[in-house]
Amino acid sequence: MNWFTGIVLFLMIWWIALFAVLPIGTKPVAHADDKSGWRGAPERPRIMKKVIVTTVVASILWTGSYLLITSDLISFRHGMFAESDD
Repeated sequence: MNWFTGIVLFLMIWWIALFAVLPIGTKPVAHADDKSGWRGAPERPRIMKKVIVTTVVASILWTGSYLLITSDLISFRHGMFAESDD
């Protein structure tokens, strides 16, 4: 895996992990708007904390992905997943 592929893979994993982390710990506004009844965004979204957690989770998943891709455990060139030459 070259550096460009590694960065793209990290960004894809980070983006997916962000949407998994965003709802954790959020609580809606206690009192809805009088006119519309809409509660809107959470009172304390803690975005920086979630960005840091997302980065840590994405780093762990990227490291596992990198080790799996660079190993010969799964290969499309030889072994069980290879196209047969019959």
